[in-house]
Amino acid sequence: MIEISHLTKKFNGITAVNDISFSVKRSEILILLGTSGCGKTTTLKMINRLIEPTSGKICIDGKNVKYQKPEELRKRIGYVIQDIGLFPHYTVEQNIEIVPILLKWDKQRIKQRTQRLMELVDLPPDSFSKRYPGELSGGQQQRVGLARALAADPPIVLLDEPFGALDPITRKQIQKEFKNLETLLNKTMLLVTHDVFEAFELGDRICLMDQGKIQQIGTTKELIFAPNNEFVRNFFQANRFQLELSVLKLKDLLPEIQKRELSVEHEHEEVNEFQDGDNLLEVLETMEQTSLKRSILRIKDTVRHSLWETSSEAIISAFYKTKSEIFNESS
Repeated sequence: MIEISHLTKKFNGITAVNDISFSVKRSEILILLGTSGCGKTTTLKMINRLIEPTSGKICIDGKNVKYQKPEELRKRIGYVIQDIGLFPHYTVEQNIEIVPILLKWDKQRIKQRTQRLMELVDLPPDSFSKRYPGELSGGQQQRVGLARALAADPPIVLLDEPFGALDPITRKQIQKEFKNLETLLNKTMLLVTHDVFEAFELGDRICLMDQGKIQQIGTTKELIFAPNNEFVRNFFQANRFQLELSVLKLKDLLPEIQKRELSVEHEHEEVNEFQDGDNLLEVLETMEQTSLKRSILRIKDTVRHSLWETSSEAIISAFYKTKSEIFNESS
C-alpha cells in the first residue's frame, strides 16, 4: 500500500530523517514511535507532501507521490493532528463537510455521510450539528477532527499525536472508541505518538525511531521480547513489566497453565470470565478489583471450544514461565 524507500529530509543542513525505508500493508495500523525530535512527524508529513523530502521515494499503490498534485493527493488521505485545526467560525457539520464539498459530492450524500460519522464518534447530530468548536470540550473537538478526516472515506489516514492534548481519562476513552470504530475497518493508518502505551494499544506494528533513523520495526511482542539493540531495550525499560503483561494474552499462557476442564460450580468463590484473547494487563486489572485469593478465572478457549478454570496464582506463574521461554527462543 505505502512504500518508503531511502527517505531523507534535511533542514538547513541538519538531518531530521536519515535514509529510512519501510512499508505499510493495506489495512494495517503502523505506529511511528519515538521521543521528540526523532523524525516521526517529519516522516508523516512527507507522505502527504506537507513537507518535501530531500531525497528518497514515497509510493502509494505503486505510484510515486512526487508526481501527484499535492491538493489531489491530500483529498485521498485523511489527516488528524493534535491541535485539531477546526475552523472556529464553521459549525461541527460544516467542518466535517469540507472535503466532500471539495470533491463535489451531491448534497444528500454529504449530509448522510456527515450524520453517520457524527453518530459513530458519539456526537449525536441533533445535539451537535449546529454547535461551533468553541462550544465543545477538548474530547468533543478531537472527535470532530477524526470525523472530518474520515468524511471522504479515504483509504489512508495519517494521525499526528491525535490524542496528545487530552486529559488521561478522555484520552483512554477515545483510544478505546478509536479501536472499535466501524468506519476505520480496512483503512491503512500511520499514527505518530511518543506515548508507549498508546502505541501498544493501537498498533499492529511499531516503527521505533531515534535521531532520524529506524531502530526497529515489528510487533509489540517482537519489540519487547526480541529487541534489535540496546536502544530498543532501554527505550521500554521503565515500563517493561506492564508492557510484557499487555503484549501477552491468556492464550499464550494456556500451555503453561495447570488446566482442568470446567466441571463444578464454586459456591464460595467469585468467578471472573475471560476470553483467551484478553491480554494479561486487562485480566490482572480486573482481578485486582476482586479478592485475588478467592477468585477463579474461567477462560474461554476459542481454539478447543472449551472452558478452563484456573487461579490468579497460576496465571502469574504461567506468565513468568512463558516469558522465560520467549526470551530463550529469541536469544
